[in-house]
Amino acid sequence: MGNILAKKIGMTRIYDDQGNFVPVTVVLAGPCLVTQVKTEASDGYSAVQLGFGKSRKLNKPQKGHVKGKDCRHLCEFRIKKNDDLAVGQEVTVALFNPGDLLTVSGVSIGKGFAGNIKRHHHHRGPMTHGSKSHRITGSIGAGTTPGRVFKGLAMPGRMGQDQVTLKKVKVVQVDAEKNVLLLKGALPGKKGNLLKISRTVAAKGKEKK
Repeated sequence: MGNILAKKIGMTRIYDDQGNFVPVTVVLAGPCLVTQVKTEASDGYSAVQLGFGKSRKLNKPQKGHVKGKDCRHLCEFRIKKNDDLAVGQEVTVALFNPGDLLTVSGVSIGKGFAGNIKRHHHHRGPMTHGSKSHRITGSIGAGTTPGRVFKGLAMPGRMGQDQVTLKKVKVVQVDAEKNVLLLKGALPGKKGNLLKISRTVAAKGKEKK
């Protein structure tokens, strides 16, 4: 079991033992509650559902599902073994160690409606000699042939707010008392964004749990 839900706090910098500058993202990981365990016999696959955060209001079906606990976010993770998991069990950052490599998923920051230059890095038009085509899209096809617009063209539209997954994100520090993880580099989303974290490679000398 190496999965947990977290909330992005922000970015900062630290210095390692060799004095190297390391940019890190601070995340509040857990504690998460095991709200459901799925097995091959009952559901056809093995998975665990984790609950995280506090909700202002839960209806009766939600309260019954989380056994009266307060969970705002519910997320399911596929697992290989579920013998050591039980409903009501708590998952904390104690599962992770410095040096672990994680897979982190989250929703990127929304940019709103954007044009081709910002969205697809197209070149602008000429700025002189009476040109009126500075940042517009320009031609998107011929007239008679093919006589239509092909699908899949790079066009203006909504930018950002997409599901982004980063692999091989290194754990720099673990603070089990404050439920905080320091992960190397930037992570998707704004402050307060929900992140799904899964361990892929355990640190050297540490067995993968």
